[in-house]
Amino acid sequence: MNWISNVVPPKVRSFLRRETPENLWVKCPESGELVFHKDLEANLFVVPGSGFHMRLAPKARLANLFDGGVYDELPTPDVPLDPLKFRDIKRYADRLKEYRLKTESPDAVKLAVGRLEGVEVVAAVQDFDFLGGSLGMAAGEAIVTGMGAALERRSPFIIFTASGGARMQEGIFSLMQMPRTTIAVRRLREQNLPYIVVLTNPTTGGVTASYAMLGDVQIAEPGAVIGFAGPRVIEQTIRERLPEGFQRAEYLEAHGMIDMVVHRHDMRETLARLVSILTHTPRPAAAA
Repeated sequence: MNWISNVVPPKVRSFLRRETPENLWVKCPESGELVFHKDLEANLFVVPGSGFHMRLAPKARLANLFDGGVYDELPTPDVPLDPLKFRDIKRYADRLKEYRLKTESPDAVKLAVGRLEGVEVVAAVQDFDFLGGSLGMAAGEAIVTGMGAALERRSPFIIFTASGGARMQEGIFSLMQMPRTTIAVRRLREQNLPYIVVLTNPTTGGVTASYAMLGDVQIAEPGAVIGFAGPRVIEQTIRERLPEGFQRAEYLEAHGMIDMVVHRHDMRETLARLVSILTHTPRPAAAA
């Protein structure tokens, strides 16, 4: 017999039994360590013990990037909602509405402009929580728009990638975003504007096959999975066992695919240094 439920009056019962929030403790996927959510948030979602880099929301990432956490969001153009009238277990249009409500964002890419140690920078962040950060028309248009804003402002462009690849619900319209974003990168290069890519976990598929690997400088967060096809598909194709750590950031750095692996705590300082070098802008004395 549960005496709290059956005997104690409801008003008194509320003092005796308190509900614990579901996300009060977070378990590290790598070590199994339990971390208090507020401590994890204060540590930029890096697990203190194992150093595992968990997913960081776009707003938190942008606030950590710009001076004083101050930035202006740039609007992203509207695109056709469901060009192929796609449906699997539910309508694609309904799925988009669901994720827009969940993430409070129109699609997988958020654009912002602000200052990084006094230098104006345009930044884009892919949100893996929005349909796996997949590249569709809206995401592609947002990236092209962000690069266009960098051209107009004569500013460096920084992108934080996180994606499972092209968005299958949009078919060929999704695949066309690969050459479109590649051309936009070429325009930045023609104007000698820095294009810096920060690869976060995971960056795969068509995103890796286009703008994610075209940066003037390629940075990755520790342990990030970076590749085109998955390791299982590759093993089945070449009929060989893949090396330990294959497609991880550290492996790619060791084999010359990326320039550096940077801890999240050091990311802002590293990006500020690169922007200063690439734009020939002296850094503030305090930062130096």
